Amino acid sequence: MKNRLKVLRAERDWSQADLADRLEVSRQTINALETGKYDPSLPLAFKIARLFEQPIESIFDDGQA
Repeated sequence: MKNRLKVLRAERDWSQADLADRLEVSRQTINALETGKYDPSLPLAFKIARLFEQPIESIFDDGQA
């Protein structure tokens, strides 16, 4: 699943560790999300959307149009 996490994080000048701390996950989880190796759970996707104040659909793209 494609996502805009790296871009959103960079816009705020946050490291992967900074974002991980805010989401209460490991830095490795953030890396796996950003590289598309891992899809977030629904609760984590909602947490990310709330943190960035954006709809889930604007952050994550499942490729289904």
